[in-house]
Amino acid sequence: MKNYQSNQLRNVAVVAHGGSGKTSLVEAMIFNTGTLSRLGRIEDGTTVSDYHPEETARKMTIHTSLVPVEWNNTKINLLDTPGFSDFIGEIKGSLRVSDGALFVVSAVDGVQVQHEVIWDMTPELPKIVVINKMDRENANFDKTLDELKNKFGANFVPIQLPIGAFNDFNGVVNVIEQMALEGEGKGKETAVAGDLTDQLELYREALIEAAAEGDDDLTMKYLEGEELTVDEIRDGFRKSLAMGKVIPVLACSATKNIGVASLLDFISVYFPSPKVEDGPMAALIFKTIADPYVGKMNFFKVFRGQFKNDTPIVNASKEKAEKISQILYVRGKSTVQTDVVPCGDLAVLVKLQDTSTGDTLSHRDNPQVLEGIEFPTPTLTIAVAPKSKNDEDKLGDALLKLVDEDPTVKIHKNTETKQTLLITMGEAQTQIMVDRLKKKYGVDVTLEEAKVPYRETVRKKVEVEGKHKKQSGGRGQYGHVWIRFEPTDEHFVFGEEVFGGAVPRNFFPAVEKGLKEAMEEGVLAGFPMTGLKATLYDGSYHPVDSSEMAFKIAAHLAFKKGCEQASPVLLEPIQNVEVTVPESFMGDIISDFNTKRGRVLGTEPMGKFVMIRAQVPLSEMYRYAIDLKSMTQGRGSFTMEFASYEEFSGREAELVIKKAKEEREAK
Repeated sequence: MKNYQSNQLRNVAVVAHGGSGKTSLVEAMIFNTGTLSRLGRIEDGTTVSDYHPEETARKMTIHTSLVPVEWNNTKINLLDTPGFSDFIGEIKGSLRVSDGALFVVSAVDGVQVQHEVIWDMTPELPKIVVINKMDRENANFDKTLDELKNKFGANFVPIQLPIGAFNDFNGVVNVIEQMALEGEGKGKETAVAGDLTDQLELYREALIEAAAEGDDDLTMKYLEGEELTVDEIRDGFRKSLAMGKVIPVLACSATKNIGVASLLDFISVYFPSPKVEDGPMAALIFKTIADPYVGKMNFFKVFRGQFKNDTPIVNASKEKAEKISQILYVRGKSTVQTDVVPCGDLAVLVKLQDTSTGDTLSHRDNPQVLEGIEFPTPTLTIAVAPKSKNDEDKLGDALLKLVDEDPTVKIHKNTETKQTLLITMGEAQTQIMVDRLKKKYGVDVTLEEAKVPYRETVRKKVEVEGKHKKQSGGRGQYGHVWIRFEPTDEHFVFGEEVFGGAVPRNFFPAVEKGLKEAMEEGVLAGFPMTGLKATLYDGSYHPVDSSEMAFKIAAHLAFKKGCEQASPVLLEPIQNVEVTVPESFMGDIISDFNTKRGRVLGTEPMGKFVMIRAQVPLSEMYRYAIDLKSMTQGRGSFTMEFASYEEFSGREAELVIKKAKEEREAK
């Protein structure tokens, strides 16, 4: 693969709702360049871009694949992205390095949820829409076009018209050039059929108007009633597309390979090339994978300068030097080595030590950090446990590698519940992470429900005695304390009011340490104690038998007796939650929070969305990602963070206490 100048490059994120035919379209685009001898099929697991084992097994895109195609002396870097919401992070990374987005919409199913979600992520990015599956039963170009206009309210201008539909779909009419192309591949140029001429004239007028908006001189010429030349229309339309003033709409059938070559023509001629920035070399890592044969692969885009294999580089984000091993151009899973990557192009580095997604690589002598990638926060929490001792030994390293590959996966070790928590974007991603642990890293795990880190506290003041006395020949054990326990807003406060040396000062630390140890297991259900003030105010000692250990034990005894008498209660963690949904779903969200023992604090309009703020028990939020997706058909999102601990009572609290006691007794 040769090197191209920046103005010959096109970086295109291919995005869609799952099932719109996105990967089949990318396959057809590759086929038209002559790189493939036959079209691969998703059903057979033979497409260039869906080559990972989990993708061929599930027949769905999970990873973004970089697929460059060469067409009309132009290199088009196609980024085939997932169409399922769990993998939105892959789309985020791709959009950051793309110069525009190609939305693939099914002529049968029309605009779907993921189209809407991604559309909201690309307010300033130039866009093209291709209406695919024109060969399918019930395909309807006009209906889909109307739906696009109604959903997004943008200036959609068809620059292709389909010739027929379903079994009669046989080609497209080029509105700019006013000609028809019939048949597969590049098609055969023919005259426009009579029944399409009126529609062609209507859309051509809309196209000319859109072209005129791209240039002030053309605008004046158009308003004065002068006719624009074909070259002026092309130039004006190109500028309008780059500024986002117009969204071209094309038609095709990826599986029949009709209209695909025309789409490639349009991208090569009209799609914007990368913006070239001045300054020393700087590149952004937008994706990381661990390949079983090549090793760690970091996908990057050069934003400034040229990336050469002899460039001394530094990871400016982490302030760590890196050494270039190999620079690769990739097409799916195939690779070819290169020595230089021009500004604006996409390539891959292998075996970098300290570099991950979102990092900036720059020239060692002039380190600089590019704007990173804002990934969504994962919200579905589940616990993973190793199946065997061998799995336990390997689990930690394997999880770190998963996180390095995917920034939308988080790992949290909860020391209170003693669980390892896997936090993902959804059930599908969770299952894929589990499969990857086993097949890629040889670690077998089971999934468990995440435990809630409940705590315990007291609600009244009591004074109790703790006495430990043991005599069995030789030196005995003697520790005796009187301690006042009462609630406090702090986690733990220890004080002393001992007079007359009833307890020598050198045993105070032992009493405090004994209480801290005892607080690790409360008296209700064994959850950690908090909000406790303990004041040592009296006691006694033996000049020979007293020891630090004896006073620690006495403190333990006092703690148990005192907390049992001080009205112990269960505390549960409460989360601050912010949910963003289309306004039509607001009532459903508020009603659901009421069933979850939540408190709605307020709402805030955000354009066509509304943000709902609430406080909700953590126990109700571990699987909220699934609930929200169901309630909003995938249109909602949420964030949450710890707010406070609050008293937990009633029947549900009793069940938690009962279950915790049963688990302790079973150990």
